[in-house]
Amino acid sequence: MPHEGSLLQTAVIFLVAAVLAVPLAKRLQLGAVIGYLLAGVAIGPQALGLIRDTESVAHISELGVVLLLFIIGLELSPKRLWLMRKSVFGVGSAQVLLTGAVIGAIALFGFAQSLPAALVLGLGLALSSTALGLQSLAEGKQLNAPHGRLAFAILLFQDIAAIPLIALVPLLAANGPDTSHGDGLQHGLKVFASIAVVIVGGRYLLRPVFRTVARTGLPEVSTATALLVVIGTAWLMEEAGISMALGAFLAGLLLADSEYRHELESQIEPFKGLLLGLFFISVGMGANLRLLLEMPLVLLGLTLLLILVKLTLLILVGRLAGGLNKASALRLGMVLAAGGEFAFVVFKLGKDQGLFDTETYDLLLMTITLSMAITPLLMLGCARALKRPQPAPREVPEQYKQIQTDTPRVVIVGMGRMGQIVARILRAQKIPFIALETSVDNIEMTRMFEQVPVFYGDPLRPEVLHAAKVGEAEYFVITTDDPELTTRTAEQVKRQYPHLKVLARARNRQHVHKLVDVGAEPIRETFYSSLELTRRALVGLGLSDEQAADRIARFTQHDEEVLAAQGQVRDDRAKVMQTAKEARVELERLFEADVD
Repeated sequence: MPHEGSLLQTAVIFLVAAVLAVPLAKRLQLGAVIGYLLAGVAIGPQALGLIRDTESVAHISELGVVLLLFIIGLELSPKRLWLMRKSVFGVGSAQVLLTGAVIGAIALFGFAQSLPAALVLGLGLALSSTALGLQSLAEGKQLNAPHGRLAFAILLFQDIAAIPLIALVPLLAANGPDTSHGDGLQHGLKVFASIAVVIVGGRYLLRPVFRTVARTGLPEVSTATALLVVIGTAWLMEEAGISMALGAFLAGLLLADSEYRHELESQIEPFKGLLLGLFFISVGMGANLRLLLEMPLVLLGLTLLLILVKLTLLILVGRLAGGLNKASALRLGMVLAAGGEFAFVVFKLGKDQGLFDTETYDLLLMTITLSMAITPLLMLGCARALKRPQPAPREVPEQYKQIQTDTPRVVIVGMGRMGQIVARILRAQKIPFIALETSVDNIEMTRMFEQVPVFYGDPLRPEVLHAAKVGEAEYFVITTDDPELTTRTAEQVKRQYPHLKVLARARNRQHVHKLVDVGAEPIRETFYSSLELTRRALVGLGLSDEQAADRIARFTQHDEEVLAAQGQVRDDRAKVMQTAKEARVELERLFEADVD
């Protein structure tokens, strides 16, 4: 057991390594993950040797992956999982099975591995890094892009598939049928019982606990409770002999529909970021640099072979099963071409069970580590090839962050074209308002030309809403053009200030339904301009102003009714199509009646 001094020294070494390496890597546009990996290599036992106990660090760092999967579970309610079933279970299973089969065949015939070892190798290397993939997509703001959504679905299936794979390894390595049958049955019962405890506890116990904790009003108790849920569930799963990550994912999934979801996410997020960084540092520390010096060509060849095989198959799956275009399929392949953190768990178990010798295990670990190190570089090259890099965000001047306001009657979020029009009319009416914006360029331009009270602030942060005196306003107007951000902002504001009337810009009909669900009043961004275009065209084609206005009014009322009807059946594509077809017939009948 290390003494207090050594613990503090270890913590200082980790923090110094991260603080030096990560900003340097970001400055070189390599991404934070590369920075953490390089920091791990530098302080590891085979470089500077500042940290020797890599095993203990690896155990603690696994909590980063556990917290990541809890957050994923929180953001993915069972209802949303069902809606994503085609992407998750269709495209995800196709990727894992196809990649596993190809890599397994290469291991079996090309490297003379046994059939059980080849099976574990193929499926283990088919998995990609959830931490690396999601971190890279988040850094590039690509989570909502077509390839980002499909990558999320594939990674989710891989995380689910890792659980039976981990359970399969001891069965493949079992020496005798008698022992394996008894042990397998006992293990299966333990797994079933643990999952049942998590599901029952999550459904019936966690919400009352969080309700009680929320009433105390103490944020530190809320944080402790959130960590207890995640780490306690992970520990229970580990005791049952299965992945800690599955427990965390299940706990998140069960709380996804809870009213405490956002509170939990905000409490866990800082710990997740720090521990994920620690995870990548531990991966860098565990790299066997001796192999890199002794057989560099072999390692480089294996790494390139892994990336090439996975990249090719991911592009194929993305194009054929995922319906992506060439550029998006290439981006998908770049994100998921590396090996994954679950492969470390699977291969360590395989070595312990005698499927691999130590040299093969070290080669596999170095190959996965190198693939994870190379992938951000490949993504950077891919981004530069497909699109010119975006300029770095500008530094926010201090005066833009200081929100100074009397009591506003209206709070506007987003000062693009739509937000500026709202602000001009309110100012002309002498109605007090305040605007929040996250683009420094928009703030500067609006302050210069419009002279309106606009400040830098993220509307998802409670302290920003408090500083803007949102609770004292009458209307909250969201004009941002990102549908996901608009919905999350509306949900956050309605949860914190239920009395507030929220008007939100809606991208399309599906977005309208989401905004209604969170209690906002949606305003369709192209609807009214389309009606005015049509009205003018009708007048030009011979209708009187009164006739054209009447047709537009009838259509507006009819479309609102259809929209409400489609909202009731929006999860059933066939019923939505049927409703649209019936609506067309009904509209024609209405207009024919007018003509008659």
